[in-house]
Amino acid sequence: MKWEGRRKSDNLEDRRGISGGKVAAGGGIIGIIVLLIAMFSGNGDTGQLLQEGLQQMQQQQQASQTEAVPLSEEDKQMGEFVNAVLVDTEDIWKKIFEDNGMTYEEPKLVLFRDGVQTGCGGATSQSGPFYCPADRKVYMDLGFFEELRTRFGAKGGDFAIAYVIAHEIGHHVQNLLGTSGEVHQQQQQSSEKDANKLSVSLELQADYYAGVWAHHDQKLNHMLEEGDIDEALSAAHAVGDDAIQKKMRGTVMPDSFTHGTSEQRMYWFRKGFETGSFRGASATFNQ
Repeated sequence: MKWEGRRKSDNLEDRRGISGGKVAAGGGIIGIIVLLIAMFSGNGDTGQLLQEGLQQMQQQQQASQTEAVPLSEEDKQMGEFVNAVLVDTEDIWKKIFEDNGMTYEEPKLVLFRDGVQTGCGGATSQSGPFYCPADRKVYMDLGFFEELRTRFGAKGGDFAIAYVIAHEIGHHVQNLLGTSGEVHQQQQQSSEKDANKLSVSLELQADYYAGVWAHHDQKLNHMLEEGDIDEALSAAHAVGDDAIQKKMRGTVMPDSFTHGTSEQRMYWFRKGFETGSFRGASATFNQ
């Protein structure tokens, strides 16, 4: 991905220079649960399940002294890359909202290590990247992407990271549009099976929005390089519910899906990228 030369965003909070503190062993177990529920998106917008998981992790965290952690040159470069992707999402979504008679409110993006306190509660690295609607911030431990590659078989690469960021920003878009709130209301009146289906639609819509962003960013900045889309699709495949369940438990339980299959996640990202249609996002709820 061609990303050098972007302006510096005022919305990036880099907390990697401060240790996140130690977390009780139970946090890892909850992290796996959250991983199954909200891996990769890990967002508050999937509903009450994730927020409860984050709050439970907060309760299990042990108090510790924070201390400075020096950033390597690689760390600094990764921070610059994340900043560039965030800047592109700000510019693209601002224009899309303006074109549709709306005002885009920019979210914050927080980089952390090990653990972090959020408006949705405490979280650890095991929760994966997630969006918290309570404080309108995206939280990411960049160590997640190495696990995504080594443990879940994704290709890796810078555009895989960009895809994850764009997906989380997609949840912010849903929050601004009121989609998330509407889905939560419907889930409260639905069976567990139907509530899960609504969650899947919400997640696939965030994948679609990530594709829409990539479409318009390519038109504006010509940022794509050979293999970038394949990196995103590989990441989408790796975090499908079926792929995760098969990897972690050896069996697949479709009724428990909350994020969609690998094929669905790849399809909707690709659909958003090919069409670039903001209005086409509602189709994820009509499949």
